[in-house]
Amino acid sequence: MISDSERQSFCDYFYRQTGMSFIDNKPYYVDKRLEARIAATRSGSFAAYFSLLRAGGEELQQLISRFTVNETYFFREDYQLACLTAELLPARLAAQASKRPVKIWSVPCATGEEPYSVAIWLLENFAGIDDHDIDITGSDIDTAALAAAAAGVFGARALQRLPAALIDRYFARDGEGAWRIIDDLRRSVAFTRCNLIDRAGLAGHGGYDVVFCRNLLIYFDDASRRAAVDNLYAAMAPGGFLCLGHSESMSRISARFTVRRFAQATVYQKPHA
Repeated sequence: MISDSERQSFCDYFYRQTGMSFIDNKPYYVDKRLEARIAATRSGSFAAYFSLLRAGGEELQQLISRFTVNETYFFREDYQLACLTAELLPARLAAQASKRPVKIWSVPCATGEEPYSVAIWLLENFAGIDDHDIDITGSDIDTAALAAAAAGVFGARALQRLPAALIDRYFARDGEGAWRIIDDLRRSVAFTRCNLIDRAGLAGHGGYDVVFCRNLLIYFDDASRRAAVDNLYAAMAPGGFLCLGHSESMSRISARFTVRRFAQATVYQKPHA
């Protein structure tokens, strides 16, 4: 049985580490996950488990995997993909003074469906794909999700929005009810771990032309949202575009971006200067 003070201590710690706020959720949501990890680690009590958690190592990653929802599928919110090829990429290519790669970032990328969707969409819908160097990176705080993304094996639920012709073109059967993405496509996406509220940990990320950050900010409180958005802003190239989830808005978080309303989607642009 997790006491109120124990739950509060855990939520405070988890918030500092990840920016995710669960203290206002129903207690059973937190307790169920904590009790499962206390049993799995044979800690015997919350106090012993909390000491193990704060000692560092892989246990924090185990909890992150259980507190994040990696529910996604290919071509989710595909109106933004349509905007990517119709408006965002042409704008970024036209603004470039050099032949540097166009950089696309999916964060959080969960188990990889989103960045792989970007790659497939570009191959199918961007006529200039062979004339330009486009880098796609998927990042997430959850190392288990990243390992699954790098493996590139997906079930039928993940592929539910893909036409059969695209499944045949970009996937191969991998046992009963599973498909593995083809090697050429899998190698076209780089995967990295990152924590969006950790500015120092984002040192290797920068110069992104298009960022997909969808359905993450709903886990954060106002302070964490501002920190995450400030870090996204710093990681973007001047003139770069940010795509949020359909239920998310920048209006109460930051005034640093310019709202751009295209035919397919509303996105947020970092000013050029």
